[in-house]
Amino acid sequence: MTLLNTTIPRIIGACFYYPPYSNSFSQLTGALSELADLFPWPQPALIRQHAEQISQVDLALLDYDYSVLFEGQGEMPAPPWSSVYLEQDNLLMGESTQRYREFLLSNGVVTDTENPEPDDQFGLMLMAFAYLLESDKSQAAIELLSQYILPWAGRYLQLVSQYDSGQRFYPLLAQIADIYLQTLQQQLDLNEKPTDLYL
Repeated sequence: MTLLNTTIPRIIGACFYYPPYSNSFSQLTGALSELADLFPWPQPALIRQHAEQISQVDLALLDYDYSVLFEGQGEMPAPPWSSVYLEQDNLLMGESTQRYREFLLSNGVVTDTENPEPDDQFGLMLMAFAYLLESDKSQAAIELLSQYILPWAGRYLQLVSQYDSGQRFYPLLAQIADIYLQTLQQQLDLNEKPTDLYL
């Protein structure tokens, strides 16, 4: 198990991006039960417990949660785009999104998806992190993590973990993602960029 393997950000990123009814999502759900064995977690027993609870969730019932958390059905309790947290007016596609897009382009990353999703969607950002690692651009991956994900992800994941619909899939996944990011930050000795958050 290595700290900078790409399996964890690929799995978690995809689960925070793809809808539960998609083939991409269903292909990954089996891997969720293996999370504890795929990364040097500081608390593997806790990850194993969370993963076991996730595996007991009826995935057929997740469509509503996905719609609320990622598509904006009703009041969105945890918007998944960094600009909502980093821009004072909480709008999508602000200056922070443009800076991030320029960073991606400068490192040869193009987020070409079926959905017209802003580049700064949390799941997409984790998958971009994995892509940079796979492309032997570890310095760019670390920059993405420290400059573009860590400043707002803790707040976002906190909001997701507080979401309660009776299905615990996304709140538990958010707790796992938060532990993952905190572990990377500590083990890589990353200084989080001081940032004002507006949500």
